[in-house]
Amino acid sequence: MVGRIVAIVNRAHNEFHGDRVGFWGFFECEDDAETAKILFDTADGWLAERGMDTSRGPMNFSTNDDCGLLITGFHRPPFLLMPHNPPYYEKLVESAGYRKEKDLLAVHHAPPRVNELMDKAANRVIKRTGVRTRPFDLKHFEREITLVRKIYNSAWEKNWGFVPMTDHEITHMAKQLKPVVIPELIRFAMIGEETVGFGLTLPNVNLILAKLGGHLTPLGIVRLLWGAPRLKEVRVLTLGIREGHRRLGLDTVLYRDMLTAAERLRLTGAEYSWMLEDNPAILRPLARMGAVHDKTYRVYDRPVGASRPG
Repeated sequence: MVGRIVAIVNRAHNEFHGDRVGFWGFFECEDDAETAKILFDTADGWLAERGMDTSRGPMNFSTNDDCGLLITGFHRPPFLLMPHNPPYYEKLVESAGYRKEKDLLAVHHAPPRVNELMDKAANRVIKRTGVRTRPFDLKHFEREITLVRKIYNSAWEKNWGFVPMTDHEITHMAKQLKPVVIPELIRFAMIGEETVGFGLTLPNVNLILAKLGGHLTPLGIVRLLWGAPRLKEVRVLTLGIREGHRRLGLDTVLYRDMLTAAERLRLTGAEYSWMLEDNPAILRPLARMGAVHDKTYRVYDRPVGASRPG
């Protein structure tokens, strides 16, 4: 076995964007351009049979899942639910005729702390809007997850690559992640009694999973459940504000209150991932907080049928 690839037609993506983009993902390959070519061309042919005109990847299965090829930032292992690959994959993908479509950035913050500039900015937003934040309520888990899905689908609908998250997807993901939720690190923004935004942060359980050698035995599950709340690194997965409440600075309050909780828990590191390279509304506040660009993941496009000769 020298390689693997999956070709994907995501109907939800194509219906939402009105395009004919097919995806490839779950790519693994030896360091050999001809092996990679066979994999990409086979996936390409399958997409062509189904009427796709663009091949995009890596995408496993959409932007709601793992996506992007790591091209910078190999110095640090991947955080929770982020992909990783050998450096030579970039050469394999580009030699097959794929070109950059979009870069996704991971930003690192160590230690994750509230600085004076951020604290003052958050207080001004609170005074102007009356916003407050509250932690995730584990006693009403299903209600909270429904809120996350509704706000996420509203907040991200105009972003590149967005695919609406279904009830089934959010329920499946929530069940997987429920055992490691730290309520204080997941914040909902409230104006009056209306929930207008959220920020989702989870412990970097990769630090535990790496020590289990890929085998989640009963003892391993105990180690995971016991160790997750004690981890000192977290990943900030996403932050969303409902339409009609954006550009008010609510994200600053969410970040400030999540970081305040991080300080109480004595966290030593946080990764904010991923952000679109051309989204200054998110990248600038992170820079003001003291977070720095740490990793770049690239998504590639190739016209279907544009195989490299040979």
